[in-house]
Amino acid sequence: MKEPVKIYSIPTCSDCNYAKRYFKEHEIAYTDYNCEENVKYAEEVWNLTGKQIVPTIVIGDKVFVGFAENLSEIRELLS
Repeated sequence: MKEPVKIYSIPTCSDCNYAKRYFKEHEIAYTDYNCEENVKYAEEVWNLTGKQIVPTIVIGDKVFVGFAENLSEIRELLS
């Protein structure tokens, strides 16, 4: 994969932390965009999804809102 996975998150989000832990454990490169530190990232989430929900995960041209409920599709896409 050329680009790392993008994850829009906030530090207190358990699903966000689960996703980042999963990516680290599986040696999947990702870039974390902390929506709490930079409002620009929260705006990007809104533009991508029409919602303000984290984690929002971008893999190529696919956008996922939430991690646990999308894990099987994310796993398949990254394999």
